Amino acid sequence: MSEVSQKQLEANRQNAKLGGVKTEEGKAVSKYNALKHGLLSKEVLLEGEDEKMLVEVGKKLRAELEPQTELELVLVDRITANVWRLRRVMQIEREMMDDDINDTLFALSDSKKTLGGAVSHDFANADTYGKLTRYEASIERGIYKALHELQRIQAARMGEKPPAPIAVDVDVSKD
Repeated sequence: MSEVSQKQLEANRQNAKLGGVKTEEGKAVSKYNALKHGLLSKEVLLEGEDEKMLVEVGKKLRAELEPQTELELVLVDRITANVWRLRRVMQIEREMMDDDINDTLFALSDSKKTLGGAVSHDFANADTYGKLTRYEASIERGIYKALHELQRIQAARMGEKPPAPIAVDVDVSKD
């Protein structure tokens, strides 16, 4: 790698000051720039989703899991977010199947685009359902990982010996 000259470094710093979103309105819009299907979104609630239902899911999980510390609350919130994303995956799968049926029966010139349609388009000419299944498995692992860690922390807080971690990451890829 070649070193960047001091002159170029200063020019880069000056250029960086010029760009970027400056208004709150612009920032609110730009946070969705990378959003395609919402499966990997930082935002838990997407436009058009039911905020009251998400809040209700969170309340039920907090009541059931009984977090007592800030860290426990963070883990319950992570579980809530992943449970919500898992519901989204199931919705997407239903909509993809509906779109596939509609594609074979009707021309889609005027049809309303759905979340499943967006995913289907995003995964075009690829292993669409395989990819969706992998997203689903990843989300489920996130739920179990946070739940197991929550259980370990709660056991330690109650003076019990925490069980060994149940989830183990294994890399079987060839390098």
